Amino acid sequence: EDPALDQFTEAYCEMLTKYEQELTKPFKEAMLFISNIESQLKSLNVASSDSGGSGSPEDEIDPNDENYIDPQAEDKELKIQLLRKYSGYLGSLKQEFLKKRKKGKLPKEARQKLLDWWSRHYKWPYPSEGQKLALGETTGLDQKQINNWFINQRKRHWK
Repeated sequence: EDPALDQFTEAYCEMLTKYEQELTKPFKEAMLFISNIESQLKSLNVASSDSGGSGSPEDEIDPNDENYIDPQAEDKELKIQLLRKYSGYLGSLKQEFLKKRKKGKLPKEARQKLLDWWSRHYKWPYPSEGQKLALGETTGLDQKQINNWFINQRKRHWK
């Protein structure tokens, strides 16, 4: 019913599909890497238990060790890279979304002027384009708001 919202939603879905396509390969590679690491760790664990490894606390991972790799560091770096690459586009999408967000009720004075017009033209409450422009000037509303108000008013009133 709202072509602008439909267009925005369609563009947003296309963008998400594009991101999914871009991220699918690195994600699969990462999952394969994790799977390989897990199997290596399992084989190390089996080998250490076969050799009589005690599994003592000294074997635990020490984050202060110079060979320690923070598994979350790659995620943070990836997030930073993605934000750097797409921040402009995401910002413009956010601005566009904020513009399209529902604005709430119309100002009381504007509603009253529209109701006055409605009561004067009750038998045929379809304002011409010129009348809509005049209503826009007197109420401070845009054409879309005026059109929607009349559509909703007719629906409310003629049930």
